[in-house]
Amino acid sequence: MKAIDASELRDRLAGLEPIGRGPDGTTRLAWTAELAAAEVWFGEQAGAAGLGVERDPAGSLWAVPDSPGPWWATGSHLDSVRSGGRFDGALGVAAGFAVAERVPGVAVIAFADEEGARFNTPTFGSRALVGRLDVGDVLARTDDDGLALADAMRSAGTDPERLADAPAWLARLRGFLELHIDQTQDLARLDAAAGAVGALASRMRLALTFAGRADHAGTTRRAERRDALAAAARMIVAADELTGGDPDFLVTAARMLVEPNAFTTVPSGVRLWIDGRTPDPERLALWRAELEAAAAVLAGRSGVAIELATASHTEGVTFDLDVLAGIGDLPRLVCFAGHDAGILAQRLPAGMVFVRNATGVSHSPEEHVELDDAAVAAEAMRAALTRLA
Repeated sequence: MKAIDASELRDRLAGLEPIGRGPDGTTRLAWTAELAAAEVWFGEQAGAAGLGVERDPAGSLWAVPDSPGPWWATGSHLDSVRSGGRFDGALGVAAGFAVAERVPGVAVIAFADEEGARFNTPTFGSRALVGRLDVGDVLARTDDDGLALADAMRSAGTDPERLADAPAWLARLRGFLELHIDQTQDLARLDAAAGAVGALASRMRLALTFAGRADHAGTTRRAERRDALAAAARMIVAADELTGGDPDFLVTAARMLVEPNAFTTVPSGVRLWIDGRTPDPERLALWRAELEAAAAVLAGRSGVAIELATASHTEGVTFDLDVLAGIGDLPRLVCFAGHDAGILAQRLPAGMVFVRNATGVSHSPEEHVELDDAAVAAEAMRAALTRLA
């Protein structure tokens, strides 16, 4: 059997890479024409591998063998962030087909809306599969143009009324193994082409709302101001400082919307999202509680009303030890990002193989990995699925 090599992965990706690519990177958002074009590529890859294509109630695509399930599966996702890179998700699907052609009885899955970039619904397809979606909430969410997710699904050919039926498909799987690029320099520092992910860190996204008062920027004295943006800035600093400088506690002010966003007006309102990640779930819960207490103090001092809510919370997960053993003697890593394999790991044996990323850059047009390294990771995944399946 011919080993998976860089040229094969390059050829598989050649039909996918131009889809959604522009001068500022790759944009393939969920439920769009660009994503639909990528799904055509998926169908072509499946046909060449002798696999049949099915779509589950959440819109994820399955390329399945002509043999009774349940199956071991591999894959990743085809959607991207706005102005993203060409390997995140896509490489895992391409490598998945390379593996499935060599290991009988393995399915390939492209999970719907993994990035969640359009409707703030990350790992949508995998969460639907394990029954962890608040169906009513997500279907009502709207994108920047005011279009509801339910309508976007419908326009893409997926019936939103069937979304709650997705968990019935989980019984078709025995386990799942995902190849993905490393989004850090960890493997580069280890001088390793590939690594096995032992665990995913706990993650929490907080949504904060600041209600102040609009006023003249040039005439309103400091004691009279109720500056929502100044309060938001202080909360961003507090969120970072409350980590105590822990290098394994990552905090990001991920998104901010300001009103009225005018040159000569004191900001009256802010919506802010803060992302916190750490391998220690108890420390994450304490950080949230401390930040909420800081918000109450700041509200009293500034006159700005502050509301803090948990927009999403994902407990950390340890991947299956038998899957890790099957992957073989690769360096073990802890990953701070969310992935479909991590969602499935709460219900099924699952694992991840990472590909070295020399710069660690991801979610950016500068994202890059060497396909020779990707081939090493794909071969490790092939060997693991040969043992497991």
